[in-house]
Amino acid sequence: MSYAATFFKMQLYIRSGVYWLLMVVTAVIIGFLTVLSFPFAVDKRYRFARSWAVLNLWLLKHICHLTYQVEGDQSLPEQGVVVLCKHQSTWETMVLQIVLPSVRWVLKRELLRVPFFGWGLALLSPIAIDRSAGRKAVSQLVEQGGPMLDQGYWIVVFPEGTRTHPGEKRRYKLGGAVLAVETAHPVVPIAHNAGEFWPRHSFLKWPGTITLKIGQPIDTHEKTAEQVNTEAREWIEAQMQEISDPARWNR
Repeated sequence: MSYAATFFKMQLYIRSGVYWLLMVVTAVIIGFLTVLSFPFAVDKRYRFARSWAVLNLWLLKHICHLTYQVEGDQSLPEQGVVVLCKHQSTWETMVLQIVLPSVRWVLKRELLRVPFFGWGLALLSPIAIDRSAGRKAVSQLVEQGGPMLDQGYWIVVFPEGTRTHPGEKRRYKLGGAVLAVETAHPVVPIAHNAGEFWPRHSFLKWPGTITLKIGQPIDTHEKTAEQVNTEAREWIEAQMQEISDPARWNR
């Protein structure tokens, strides 16, 4: 390894370490303050908690030199929407709070038990699903998500269920599509290549520009959940082919 490459790698570890420390510290502080915000309405609590995402994206830009660009349909519907998004990193859980309106999350119930972070998360009215419940988990999703969609919230679902490595494909679960079809709300598909810069289970954050692509809303009327899920999956995976770079998959 050349001197330049060694120096770059050393900088990469230092920058990633500083960012990781600040990410944890800010999560504890803002999570604790969010818990204290319980007397306020949930939308006000959410706007405050969202500051953690804004701050951490700023830290990523200035410490790790990692930025992003948004492409695709910018005329977002003014109604409740089910978002089906690729899941590769922690990054998308931050940026979707910035680029989408009135977000609510579908997440595993265990996350609410994480000290400070989970406690604050619980005050933001997420849809907490018991993933061990099998098919009943979909019923939980529809029961909790339907009223939120009717109120105009955007519900984010990661149909693959867990973060994937770049280039990896998993089966898209039907839960999000079922929610959209049964409540007659549209689906917005989203693709991104964040895993090439901030891979799952990775300490390192590589410099560069993440691309996030927002698709046109998919009308769910007179369609089955399977049809909607397939349409969203095909669009997302086609975009992944365009924005992915295999040279960044195993750095």
